[in-house]
Amino acid sequence: MKKIGFIGTGIMGEPMARNLMKAGYEVAVYNRTKAKADRLLEEGAEWCGTVKECAAGRDMVITIIGSPKDVEEVYFGPEGVLENAAPGTYLADMTTTSPKLAVRIYEEARKRGLHALDAPVTGGDRGAKDGTLTILAGGDKESFDACRPVFEKMGKTIVYEGKAGNGQHTKMCNQIAVAGTLAGIAEAMVYGKNAGLDVSLMIDTISTGAAGSVQMNIQAPKILAGDYGPGFFIKHFIKDMGLADEESRAVGVDLRVLETVLDMYKDLAEKGMEEEGMQALVKYYNW
Repeated sequence: MKKIGFIGTGIMGEPMARNLMKAGYEVAVYNRTKAKADRLLEEGAEWCGTVKECAAGRDMVITIIGSPKDVEEVYFGPEGVLENAAPGTYLADMTTTSPKLAVRIYEEARKRGLHALDAPVTGGDRGAKDGTLTILAGGDKESFDACRPVFEKMGKTIVYEGKAGNGQHTKMCNQIAVAGTLAGIAEAMVYGKNAGLDVSLMIDTISTGAAGSVQMNIQAPKILAGDYGPGFFIKHFIKDMGLADEESRAVGVDLRVLETVLDMYKDLAEKGMEEEGMQALVKYYNW
């Protein structure tokens, strides 16, 4: 596997594609806004003017884009990936999207002699830059094994989760857990501040014990520094939590914490903060 088409060069996609280039893959890129691919083009990536061009003649096509609607537009239709990738091509949608859509892509790909995986990631922009993402893959095991060397250039923990859609279901679990964790961190910091604690000292203390987490290590220092820049946009987290809420209802589960945190983030978005990072949840509490 040598030639890779990479669709989506945003906060996550750009460094992921760069890591593939550093590993020696021939990477062709497409993004709706060409300017977001400029740095990759300067570093040697090939520009494609359309999805069709990016999908054709590749050994593997990777997508990491916005919403399920975007994924559907990129994969289906006469100009889409499924219609234009050559039989035998491996497809990996690394967007966080609907498990149902992942299964639909997989089934349509099989009809065309293509090998599709849903392979969403977690680890944020830092993990994308460092090549330490966790990659959660669903689909055929043989396809996963074939794509694993490529995934290993972008991630550190690469796990086969089972049948098509299972990668996305696992990502739903991740986002559900992250939502509750972020709310707990925000509330601990707000409580500590109002109780008169040195919040930085408090975080340093509790992060070494049972309350410690990756999210605390990453997000609490940003909050303390007043840094609300996006490692992951609020608007994208709202999308992810909305998908998780929808899927949980489909399997008859009522996730009250998720629903509460989702409403909190929606409130921040309505106040113009959708382009800020997830750590801005603390602003809900008038931090």
